[in-house]
Amino acid sequence: MAKVKEINLEYGSPIADTAVRNMISQLGTCKGQGYKAVILIHGYGSSGLGGGIKTAVKSKLRESSLSGIVRSHCGGESWYERKRELLVLCPALSDYQRKIDGNYGVTVVILK
Repeated sequence: MAKVKEINLEYGSPIADTAVRNMISQLGTCKGQGYKAVILIHGYGSSGLGGGIKTAVKSKLRESSLSGIVRSHCGGESWYERKRELLVLCPALSDYQRKIDGNYGVTVVILK
């Protein structure tokens, strides 16, 4: 069965750049270890508009520099619309649906 890993990018209250560097490193490690999906916990920010880590993570995931690692990604706020597609790619995510669905503080990443 495909493996799923949770990574808390908020741990230690890093600045956004540090959190993004940690994410890149961890995604590469997870791919090498055979994980199929990663749930990034980045928080939503105290402003209610989305925090700096979330914004930086989403921006970085869209960059072509990660195209060799990242197949797809989806924020928890979009999970309901995309879950069928993502569950086909990684059925093990079904065990995490309650944690993901509607959660603006997480992003699901499907690895290549």
